[in-house]
Amino acid sequence: MLESRTQDRTQDPIIDCPDDDPFEIAGVKMRSRLMVGTGGYSNRQAMVESIAASGAEIVTASIRRISLELYDESVVDVLGDRYRILPNTAGCETVEDVVLTAELGREALQTDWVKLELIGDRETLYPDPGFTVQAAEELVKRGFVVLPFCSDDPVTCRRLWEVGCATVMPLGSPIGSGVGIANPYNIEQICARSPVPVVVDAGIGTALDAVQAMELGCAAVMANTSIAKAADPIGMAQGLRHAVIAGRRARLSGRMPKKDYAEPSSPQIGLVGS
Repeated sequence: MLESRTQDRTQDPIIDCPDDDPFEIAGVKMRSRLMVGTGGYSNRQAMVESIAASGAEIVTASIRRISLELYDESVVDVLGDRYRILPNTAGCETVEDVVLTAELGREALQTDWVKLELIGDRETLYPDPGFTVQAAEELVKRGFVVLPFCSDDPVTCRRLWEVGCATVMPLGSPIGSGVGIANPYNIEQICARSPVPVVVDAGIGTALDAVQAMELGCAAVMANTSIAKAADPIGMAQGLRHAVIAGRRARLSGRMPKKDYAEPSSPQIGLVGS
């Protein structure tokens, strides 16, 4: 019964990135503007089914969860070659740790892509701006395609794309909080100035947050805990997928101007009794 229900819910014919609105990172076209993580699920079946329902192409995983030993089944073994696995440096606190971890990921997965995470505070899990820029610059020099997790600070984001990062990934709010976009003005400013794709990473709690991120101008959304910890992870994965698409469509369509007064949408001519 579970397999039948899952199949019906994950086989979605909707086109996430139509040809007239491509999404690219470092010259590589993506099928989806939703990226997802692999941590926090109750079991691996739930993870696999939720990722399938999300329609995501890029799936990020901590280097610590990618086995370098043949006998130990890893996230890579479970997901196979169906997705672009993006190794991340979660847990690193120094530039040296980031570089070493990134090199291990490159060796394990044979990919130059890396999601840079360098935490500066263990309580808030906020990234360290200065060290993140330093680590990004070193990784770019070593030939990595760097997707850095960073604070929602326009200056830090500018530093990151100036050193050659392929994207910037500012947090919407603290990791795992589900608060949503805490500083929409900052995100909008980053999107308006960035020459590389902006991906909101961290804090997404539900579909509303994903829609807002896209309408602010983000190129994509990164989600993990919002899916993994939902009462129905598969349903939330589907909801976020459609939210990203809806937000992107609305952004491209251009919203109506806001007004301080009411204005009838129907013509007043021809009313009964007039």
